[in-house]
Amino acid sequence: MGDKHRVRFEPVGIEIEVDEDQTILRAAFEQGVQLMHGCKEGQCAACKSFVLEGDMDEIELDKYSTFALPDMEREEGQTLLCRAHAYDDLVIELLNYDEEIIRSGLPVRKGTVEVLSNEAVTHDMRHLVVKQVAGEDIKFFPGQYMDLTVPDTGEVRSFSMANLPNREGVFEFVIKIYPDGAFSQFLEKTVAPGDRIEVEGPFGTCTLRENRTSDIVFVGGGAGMAPLLGLLRALAEKDGERKARLYYGARTKADLCFEDELRALEEKIPGFRYVPALSEHTGDDWDGATGLITEVVRENEPGLEGMDAYVCGPPPMVDAAIALLTQRGMDEQHIYFDKFTTTGEPEDEG
Repeated sequence: MGDKHRVRFEPVGIEIEVDEDQTILRAAFEQGVQLMHGCKEGQCAACKSFVLEGDMDEIELDKYSTFALPDMEREEGQTLLCRAHAYDDLVIELLNYDEEIIRSGLPVRKGTVEVLSNEAVTHDMRHLVVKQVAGEDIKFFPGQYMDLTVPDTGEVRSFSMANLPNREGVFEFVIKIYPDGAFSQFLEKTVAPGDRIEVEGPFGTCTLRENRTSDIVFVGGGAGMAPLLGLLRALAEKDGERKARLYYGARTKADLCFEDELRALEEKIPGFRYVPALSEHTGDDWDGATGLITEVVRENEPGLEGMDAYVCGPPPMVDAAIALLTQRGMDEQHIYFDKFTTTGEPEDEG
């Protein structure tokens, strides 16, 4: 362990202690301070912040993408908290933050889980259910994700929980199978009930904002079903009157899952509608929406002023949805999203 330094975050006034051997973001996680973040690998810029006080020469950055932090921005005093090591006391201005989420964060914990089941829900997605059997109890909020380690490789992948928090330490995931995916190939070919996997969590800020009462639009695709299902299950347990609709994009009918539960949620959540859309449908055995999911949202949502949105899925879909939602009057500050990348970062398989 290295020397420790104090880092204060403004404008929220929260202060943490950071060891030189850990990044500022990691230190915040361990102390239950849930800062905005995405890839955790210096690729997405979600944790970009400004150094208000402190010598920039006393901040060392691990490898990162200059697309996330161009040299000019670094020279002006900006940094990536997921890559930054502090070698002096600092004051950091958060450029992207949600004070409610920051102050309600849960500390990151490590543990071991045992596989209860590993079942196919579509031709290329698995429903993995595990139970924690060792380590400190890992708590989470619906919509958050967890890091899972591929045994014997050290490779780490991140997957969102689809279930609600529970006292049994059970976690559910919906994981897409990729031909070259390190974890998904392990899941498809090897994982069986009784196997054990090392995990760490929780991470992520795509959680229900308890101080909001606005109606909600959910937009998802692929394994983005996992966090959206968790959020909908949480919404169904509340007594509030927040109306909601879920737009879920798939290629064909074979790519749809959890249909029965989603239809049942239409009876439990006030005004809830589930709208699946098929982008590559052929034949006459489908009377639902067709086309890209963002186009379906465009056709059905003429005005979104004052509403909230949760968007989870592939980056192109997420980016297109955010652009559309803001065009239709939604405040971008109330659009919460999770991009499921597939390019080799720790979150590369969703």
